[in-house]
Amino acid sequence: MTPGTLIGEPWADYGLIDSGHGRKLERYGRYRFIRPEPQAMWAPASDDWQAAAEFVPGSDEDGGGQWRYNEQVPRDGWRLKWDTVTFNAQCTPFRHLGFFPDMAPVWGWMRERIAGMDAPECMNLFGYTGVGTLALAARRARMVHVDASKKSVEAAKGNAALSGMADAPIRWLIDDAAKFVAREVRRGRRYDGILLDPPKYGRGPEGEIWRLEEDLPALVANCRQLLDENSRFLFLTVYAVRMSALAIGELVRQAFADMPGTVECGELGVREEARGLVLPTAIWARWSR
Repeated sequence: MTPGTLIGEPWADYGLIDSGHGRKLERYGRYRFIRPEPQAMWAPASDDWQAAAEFVPGSDEDGGGQWRYNEQVPRDGWRLKWDTVTFNAQCTPFRHLGFFPDMAPVWGWMRERIAGMDAPECMNLFGYTGVGTLALAARRARMVHVDASKKSVEAAKGNAALSGMADAPIRWLIDDAAKFVAREVRRGRRYDGILLDPPKYGRGPEGEIWRLEEDLPALVANCRQLLDENSRFLFLTVYAVRMSALAIGELVRQAFADMPGTVECGELGVREEARGLVLPTAIWARWSR
């Protein structure tokens, strides 16, 4: 298969303003932030970056570091909006701001897959703060949202309330994603769509260890068992690993070899406002019917 690119375009509450020399300048609503970006190896469009805060990485390779503030930024967050979904942005200790803006084209693509369906059943694994969950719930999907972090699930519930979807048909589960999916297979459950956004490394609520390279094949195989010929999609994103889109594309292709539909793979990217160049952020693979 030939890899493609899904490009996140700027929207009212988010934009990649400029990038280069290992950093990126972004706007999140009324605030601007500078964050590390190793893939921005080129020179920036401008050397004059003004930002409310910058994340300065530590010397380790495990994502340490801290925010350095030049302006007052609400520590409990501020509201942003994507389409009809309202959510809370916040400076986190992990250098991101409570959601992943490069996922916007994925949210739109999943909505297209379920268009016209009456209350499709979908699942968001490693669902974090729930913007992807709410993007589908806003299109009448009945959602299962799974994350091992109680704090993340509470944040997702808060975002549902901000979006006016506190009473939407969403099951909020604090659980180990791999164990939950295995149980769903044993129960004989099926879904119309699955969003799969696993970390490189993680721990479940009972100390379960997740290592992407070791555990992803079994998880994808089990997700396949939850989908049938009437299902619409599986979308897998992978961040921060030395892995090719072709590798995860082949993993998904083999898992879905017995299913009608199409398997594709490629890169996620965000379009810079200054020059229109595309900053790569992650790799993806997907099956759709």
